[in-house]
Amino acid sequence: MQLFLAFFLLISACSSPQTKVINHEIVAVVKPEKILIVYLSRTSNTKTIAEIIQKNAGGTLVALELEKPYPDNYRATVEQVVKENETGYLPPLKTKIDSIQNYDVVFVGFPTWGMKLPPPMKSFLKQYDLSEKTIVPFNTNDGYGIGTSFDTVKELCPNSKVLDGFSIKGGMDSDGRARLSKVENVKEAETNVKKWLAEMKLNKEAR
Repeated sequence: MQLFLAFFLLISACSSPQTKVINHEIVAVVKPEKILIVYLSRTSNTKTIAEIIQKNAGGTLVALELEKPYPDNYRATVEQVVKENETGYLPPLKTKIDSIQNYDVVFVGFPTWGMKLPPPMKSFLKQYDLSEKTIVPFNTNDGYGIGTSFDTVKELCPNSKVLDGFSIKGGMDSDGRARLSKVENVKEAETNVKKWLAEMKLNKEAR
């Protein structure tokens, strides 16, 4: 039953729009070169949001990759993620980020996997010293929300200022395509991301 639930929640086929802007906190004006956008994306939904953030806020875009990628087989991936969450295993990252101390604001983007923060993002937050930085989570999910993922980000960044972040519906539509691969959905997503960035004064227009 647990495996089935994790399989269903990891990436589900949902179609109705659902966007949630959670954070309303304003941060200090930050130059684009001081912004880092780190994301994990399996179906390209989170990648799309990361690219929208970069387009409207600037910054360096980095995709998280594992030393040993998850299996191509979806069920095998679900089984591995469930086991990693149960044991606390942190998969080693292939991605290396130089001079992370040069960034003041770090966006971290990820899908909701089994209502939890994906293990690779836990690896990133554990591997790098993000003390005194502003951490801004963003999330895509299949309609069930962020689960405990944002809380886990806060737990793993005790010496950082962690904002509550942005969440939007991703998942797969009934035609088998990633929801945020469609032009009309991307336009809706960009409208909401721009509003969110403006509220925090992180958009280019605020500089």
